[in-house]
Amino acid sequence: MAHSIPVSPQAASLVNGFSLEMTGKDIAGLEEARELIPQGTKINVTFLGNEDLEMRVAAAKAVKEMGFVPVPHLSARRLRSQDELEEFLGRLQEVGATEHVFAVGGDPAEPEGPYPDSLTVIRSGVLQRFGVREVSIAGYPEGHPDISDDVLWSHLDEKALALAQQGLDAVILTQFAFDTDPVMTWIDAVRARGIDTPIRIGTPGPAGIKRLLGFARRFGIGANAMIVKKYGFSLTNLMGTAGPDRFVSDLATLLADDPGSGDVKLHFYTFGGLAATSQWAREFVAAQSSGARR
Repeated sequence: MAHSIPVSPQAASLVNGFSLEMTGKDIAGLEEARELIPQGTKINVTFLGNEDLEMRVAAAKAVKEMGFVPVPHLSARRLRSQDELEEFLGRLQEVGATEHVFAVGGDPAEPEGPYPDSLTVIRSGVLQRFGVREVSIAGYPEGHPDISDDVLWSHLDEKALALAQQGLDAVILTQFAFDTDPVMTWIDAVRARGIDTPIRIGTPGPAGIKRLLGFARRFGIGANAMIVKKYGFSLTNLMGTAGPDRFVSDLATLLADDPGSGDVKLHFYTFGGLAATSQWAREFVAAQSSGARR
């Protein structure tokens, strides 16, 4: 299917240096995509309830061995004890995968151990002992279905401050979005709070429309008819696939007009697979030479 979304140098620059996400079960998918992914790309490795320690460590090891930068997730509410956190970090350190981590609260309604949120993990002092240098923290441009905006903002402030006080670098990694307007409003609000941390805006790579909408509902992301039309697909035709062409192009234009937005890059949620997302990114950047995405 042909696209006529203009590709600007700003859009190509926004895509360059993207990061990706994979599950602990997706080593085969990473192997399939490895030639499409630029060396040195950050690849986040999830911490899901249907994964175990061995799977997570094996995935982080595969990322490292293929020439990419592993960013293992630390799901605070899934950690049953400090010993479990230390065991995980120790195993990751053995495979050279602790320099970058993503500290996130996680899905369980009740904490399974001593960490009710990622701030508690950060303040524990455990991370530095295992060679962590940079911690990604979560951002929610469209809010969180179970957490008030006031709490989200206060925790972002506290996490940014705690990381700075501990001499750790920070990155804000956002939940995926379909609509650029709340993303830009949120970026401006982050900067207005004096937080100059690099931001990675999450958006889905190309995937089936039904699958995208399913994830949107699960995570409480806005997916009404107007928003998904802006993103580039219709709720009346759910059989096809959709990619982030329009979202990325629009975001790049808005960022170019907002010099106070600071360091902003993209993080792709690979609901349609690592290879499909990496191929899309390669073609999108290459298309700037012809001026249109084909």
